[in-house]
Amino acid sequence: MTRSETIRIYDERAAEYAKMTNADADAGKQLRLFMTHLPDGGRILDLGCGPGAAAAAMAKAGFIAEATDASGEMVALANKHPGVSARQALFDDISGEGIYDGIWASFSLLHAPRADFPTYLCALHKALKPGGTFYIGMKLGTGEGPDRLGRFYTYYSQEELEDHMTHTGFTITDRTLGAGVGLDGSTSDWIAVIAHA
Repeated sequence: MTRSETIRIYDERAAEYAKMTNADADAGKQLRLFMTHLPDGGRILDLGCGPGAAAAAMAKAGFIAEATDASGEMVALANKHPGVSARQALFDDISGEGIYDGIWASFSLLHAPRADFPTYLCALHKALKPGGTFYIGMKLGTGEGPDRLGRFYTYYSQEELEDHMTHTGFTITDRTLGAGVGLDGSTSDWIAVIAHA
């Protein structure tokens, strides 16, 4: 039930979330850094694309931007951006081998249950081309459960997250720590990691 409730909340608050993400300077800085690791015209998966601001920036920069989100409302907003191809999908739908030059998972995989997280990381590693670039943004903390709005979250420490990534086969090349206010109005510490397959 936690997944359906999380999706319902994003469907209901898609427009509000779009305004918030469009004004996020930290996300823009992280996206520019991520794109410096990619070949010109490379193919990128925006996993959990939300309203599509990042995918739109990727397309504008000349990349092939494919985007997925579990929320139908978010997918509809993402598809309004020129050059963005968005479809509704769950983390369970990650498949394929050697498809992407880059995968952008900005504060999306934090909605995955802890037990499923390693499986999703393995699927993403497999979907990347050899040497492909992976970006993941996560909130820092411990435990899992609903936030103030009822969205399901799983929290990791920096060490836990990086252990999961290296165990999967990723080579970590960059990390950024920060803090920000989320849709529920609370301030959270976060980590953004860039790694290669």
